[in-house]
Amino acid sequence: MIEPLNGIDTYIKEKVLLIEQELKTSIPSQWSIPAPLREAMMYSLMAGGKRLRPILVLAAAEALDADSTAAMPAALAVEMIHTYSLIHDDLPAMDDDDYRRGKLTNHKVFGEAMAILAGDALLTHAFHMIVQSARKHGISGETIADIVEDLSRLAGAPGMVGGQAADMLGEQGVTRLEELEYIHLHKTSDLIVFSLKAGGRIAGASDKQLAALEHFGTCIGLAFQIQDDILDLIGDEQKLGKPVQSDVKQQKVTYPYFIGIEASKAKVEELTRKAKQSIVQAGFPKPERLLQLADFLMKRDH
Repeated sequence: MIEPLNGIDTYIKEKVLLIEQELKTSIPSQWSIPAPLREAMMYSLMAGGKRLRPILVLAAAEALDADSTAAMPAALAVEMIHTYSLIHDDLPAMDDDDYRRGKLTNHKVFGEAMAILAGDALLTHAFHMIVQSARKHGISGETIADIVEDLSRLAGAPGMVGGQAADMLGEQGVTRLEELEYIHLHKTSDLIVFSLKAGGRIAGASDKQLAALEHFGTCIGLAFQIQDDILDLIGDEQKLGKPVQSDVKQQKVTYPYFIGIEASKAKVEELTRKAKQSIVQAGFPKPERLLQLADFLMKRDH
């Protein structure tokens, strides 16, 4: 029996508190790191946000009726990858943003050079974190190797970084919906796919379950980004923590630009339905939270 949707709000809040508590101590205090670098890393890492990707790591493990404790290092790792990508995205050479989550962007506080290095350091530290699932929780070396291989691909040139590159190239003129979908699938979906598969691998998912998690992640990742495109047009600036209509001002091509607001909303619903169907059919012992998270993301307003 699936719990009512309001239960998911409490679940998310509890997980966010747990994740943020772990993030605070994720960079060992005994390591000798230049103080401004450590401060810049922690500034963006603790700047808030939805913590969607680490929550999905934990939820995927729980869907397999596993204790998610061993999955926490991978959850922290994916948040580090996501945070580094945002720091670099905000730089003048990329999106040139002054605010992120209602706070000054990293380079506005620490300067461009330190912001770049903070991003580099978070990217590198993510791989250290994943290994801690073996060191502290006894996860096998083979499973860690699979997770590292996934991360290298899905966060790298054929994944998230490739999506970012396509987004920058697309500023010279995206003319087809397929080009925009490529950007969304790689820039956003791939890291969500990694999150789900990492949690699944740590919990001992079968090949069929890993494939279902991949399909689920691809669908909700694309739905998430289309919803972002919609919210940029009709969202509440206070809730979003950033200016609305920024895509219009920057003349960025979005889903609503190609197919309109109503068709974009329908696409989000269709992708969410397909995502949930793949989980239901794959025989997860406790799929409820993943299904609730899919609905939650479809209905979000920020």
